[in-house]
Amino acid sequence: MEIIVRQMLEKDIEDIVEIEKEAFTTPWSKKAFTSEINENNLAYYLVAQVEGKAVAYGGIWLVLNEGHITNIAVKEEYKGKGIGNKIVEGLIYHCIKRGIDNMTLEVRKSNQVAINLYEKYGFIDYGVRPKYYADDGEDAIIMWRSNRN
Repeated sequence: MEIIVRQMLEKDIEDIVEIEKEAFTTPWSKKAFTSEINENNLAYYLVAQVEGKAVAYGGIWLVLNEGHITNIAVKEEYKGKGIGNKIVEGLIYHCIKRGIDNMTLEVRKSNQVAINLYEKYGFIDYGVRPKYYADDGEDAIIMWRSNRN
């Protein structure tokens, strides 16, 4: 299986919205993704493509000297194949290339698979945002990574 990681294009949005619906209880809309890639100068999004179809994606906002990961998701049938790793690596590379010193994200306290992935790439638990998720009031773990190694 050949996996191509590249910058997200507008033509990918239909696939991305399907992944969003599968992955999140409060998915982003097609309009939100269109706005992110066409209007938000701080945003950068990657997709992982298999056989011409987007099967995963990740986004980051570059604010001052920090990269804030907005979301990462992998289509259910492609989980466990290392595709999430490729997205995280791509976002880290993008930040390092632009001289971004630190990266951060919030992750559901219950999402141990994602926490393990982020820890693998040097993200460290720096605290909790209580009742962060509006859909169920779950806490978010705040994670940070330094790119200054």
